[in-house]
Amino acid sequence: MELNREHFRAIIFHNFRRGLSRQECFDELNSLYSDKAPSYSTVKNWYNEFNRGRCSIQDESRAGRPKSVVVPEKINAVRELIKQDRHVTYREIEASLDISMTSINKILHEHLSVKKICSRWIPHNLTNVQKKARVDWCKEMLEKYIQGTSKAVYNIYTGDESWIYAYEPETKQQSTVWVFQDEAKPTKVVRGRSTSKQMIACFFGINGHVATVALEQRRTVNSEWNTTICLPEVIGEIRKKQKNRRIILHHDNASSHTSTQTKAFLTERKIELMGNIIGKQRFYSFHGLHVTDATIPYFAMLGKIIET
Repeated sequence: MELNREHFRAIIFHNFRRGLSRQECFDELNSLYSDKAPSYSTVKNWYNEFNRGRCSIQDESRAGRPKSVVVPEKINAVRELIKQDRHVTYREIEASLDISMTSINKILHEHLSVKKICSRWIPHNLTNVQKKARVDWCKEMLEKYIQGTSKAVYNIYTGDESWIYAYEPETKQQSTVWVFQDEAKPTKVVRGRSTSKQMIACFFGINGHVATVALEQRRTVNSEWNTTICLPEVIGEIRKKQKNRRIILHHDNASSHTSTQTKAFLTERKIELMGNIIGKQRFYSFHGLHVTDATIPYFAMLGKIIET
């Protein structure tokens, strides 16, 4: 007959009543049953229990979760929690339904077939004509600058104005939501309403951030601000170490960028311009990178903007 745990506990109790020490009990069990004998820590724990007056060798009943909670009622409850809050976490489900992390994982992935993904940020929807114009412009720039290998890319600087709103954007983890198998991937708009906002102009080149200029006490960007405050500060920063450094400026065709006053200023400062695509655009295909409107200023430059 093969001995089970209760049999060994009975032997440990017998040796305890005989007055054997913990080590003597362990040595005796080990000599009789070798690798099937309980460990020394098990012998020690049971000796402690018997010293406290315990006489039963049966497992004590314990309050806790049932062996299996992956039942239709729990599955439906998890489904409802997700529908109510797509950002709900494992810990929130555990606290609400009193089920283990293992069971939650099994319900989510094996029974509900859900996965947690980040919402894709989109600036706005483009027409097919606008999309084609952007693709054509990207191809033209890639050819002009030899797929980004031309040395001229080190002279390209790009920038644009953007509103910074008075709230902290969600992190990638915070923006993740649960999505069922038959649902479309979620999206969220880049810009949202806010009670307070600040207009800034952010510029960068192939080596990173160059300058961030805030639009103080003004509601809109105009040619005067662009030529007397913004561009002089940016150019001064670029040419700080090399006064005659070549500058190829890439910006959109906003009125403040294409005005006679701005063009005259750029010509006077010997600033070259990259070609623009048809229609207003922001930061498209820079140094061989295909990016969507506002992707760069809102994400890659966010840390620099906050520091400024």
